[in-house]
Amino acid sequence: MASKQHGGLGKGLGALLKDTKLTPARDKVQEIPIGEVQANRYQPRQEFDESALDELKESVQRIGVIQPILVRRLPDKGYELIAGERRLRASKLAGLKTVPAMVREYNDAEISEIALIENIQREDLNAIEEARAYARLMKDFGLTQDVMAKKIGRSRSHIANFLRLLKLEEQVQEYVANGTLSMGQAKPLLALDDKALQREAAEYIQSEELSARQCEALVKKLLDNPQFFKEKGSETANKDKGATNDVFLDDAVEKLTHLFGTQVKIHPGKKKSKIEIEFYSPDDLERILGTIMEKQDSVKQQRIDALRKVSLTGKFTV
Repeated sequence: MASKQHGGLGKGLGALLKDTKLTPARDKVQEIPIGEVQANRYQPRQEFDESALDELKESVQRIGVIQPILVRRLPDKGYELIAGERRLRASKLAGLKTVPAMVREYNDAEISEIALIENIQREDLNAIEEARAYARLMKDFGLTQDVMAKKIGRSRSHIANFLRLLKLEEQVQEYVANGTLSMGQAKPLLALDDKALQREAAEYIQSEELSARQCEALVKKLLDNPQFFKEKGSETANKDKGATNDVFLDDAVEKLTHLFGTQVKIHPGKKKSKIEIEFYSPDDLERILGTIMEKQDSVKQQRIDALRKVSLTGKFTV
């Protein structure tokens, strides 16, 4: 999935850390046994880049852990990680027995916020992980969208938009999480109440490599005609029986549909034929016209380049 561009995060992670209580050894870095550090139960990040961890492991083996991890002491024994999971994992892979750490006192809500903010600042979360982290903060700690927005330095609309992604069908959420479907491609699917149709549309979007705008046009089409994919499947079946136009017309329809991002039909005739291009709004028509003009300009430039290439050889006559 494309990297997200984020603004400032409210007070920032550094300020949030300063607001909490320190242990008696103020800001002292300690070497603590790796085996005594438990994972952060509120870690929103589920996927870790294995190649990046290998690189970090090699760095740790060469020069050690430069930045200490952040932990809190558990009531019974050991510690719970708050920030620095990549460093901890790389240290384990490097075979270290101890890791430098700062021990501080936090409650559950605070470590959940810190884990979320750390990952957002590093842009490590995919859209679904971020959405689930917001949902968990709201559920576990009774935060409203307004309160959460102030705590992590996001706008309320940003949080609301991410939370809406959790209304997508589960497989569609997985497509967003693994990056095969962008947030821009997925958002229009929220207008479809039928989860099965959402999934079918998501798979069609991927197979046809539709842009975000083309996805919006597809959803409008599905809202007008929920049977679109069934009819399309029926047309494909008829094709196999030889009931449709020849393969060349079918190929042309497919290419034009992909180019314009909308339904295209070709009506062949004995003396003249007709191409029918559907559009759903003035903006949609403007988009289609723009595509045509862009294609014309591209063809013109190709011709110019071809003529220039020939002229450079000097092997032509006028």
